[in-house]
Amino acid sequence: MIATGPGPDGQPRCTWCLGRDPYVHYHDQEWGFPVADDRRLFEKISLEAFQSGLSWYTILQKRENFRAAFAQFDFHQVARFGEADVQRLLHDAGIVRHRGKIEAVIHNAARAVEMVAQEGSLAAFFWRFAPEQASDGVQVLAQTPESQALAKALKQRGWKFVGPTTCYAFMQSMGMVNDHAAACVTRAAVEEMRNRFQRPA
Repeated sequence: MIATGPGPDGQPRCTWCLGRDPYVHYHDQEWGFPVADDRRLFEKISLEAFQSGLSWYTILQKRENFRAAFAQFDFHQVARFGEADVQRLLHDAGIVRHRGKIEAVIHNAARAVEMVAQEGSLAAFFWRFAPEQASDGVQVLAQTPESQALAKALKQRGWKFVGPTTCYAFMQSMGMVNDHAAACVTRAAVEEMRNRFQRPA
C-alpha cells in the first residue's frame, strides 16, 4: 500500500517525499503532472537512467548541474556530443560521473532525433504506452506490462539504459500514470490536469 504522512502544512502526502523540502516541492509541483514537451521528456528519461542504482534525491539535487552539462537536454545538441564532451562530463563533479550512463544519454539523443523524424515528436511515441486503466493509488509497483512494452520498443529502436523499471519511473514522472497515494493531497490536482490533458497525436 502507498503510505501517506503529514506534510509541512499538515496535509497528507506520499511518504517518500517527506522530510526534505526539495522532495516536497517536486512531489507537489511536478511528479505525475502530464508532460508533452519533447525536451522535458528527454530530460526525464535521461535522469531516470542516471538514477538507476542511486536515490532520486541525489539526482534531484544535481538536476541543474545535469541541465548545464547536457545543453538543457536539447537532444539535437546532445546528439552531436563527441569524445571530448564525454571526457568533459567525466570530470564534472556536479553530475553522476558514470561513463556508461553518460554515453547512453548521448547515444539516446541521436535515437531521439531519429524518433522525431519518424514519429513527429517524442511525446506522440511515448504517450501511446499510457495504460487504459488508471492507477488506484494503493498498489506500489516497480514495473507494469505497459512499461515492459515501452522498454522493449525503445530497445528495438536502439535506446540504452531503458529497462522496464526505469521506464515505469519515467511514466510516473511524466504523468502517464498517477501514482500518488489515494489519500495524498496532490493526487486530485494531478488527476484533474490529466483529465484536461490532450494526448499528442
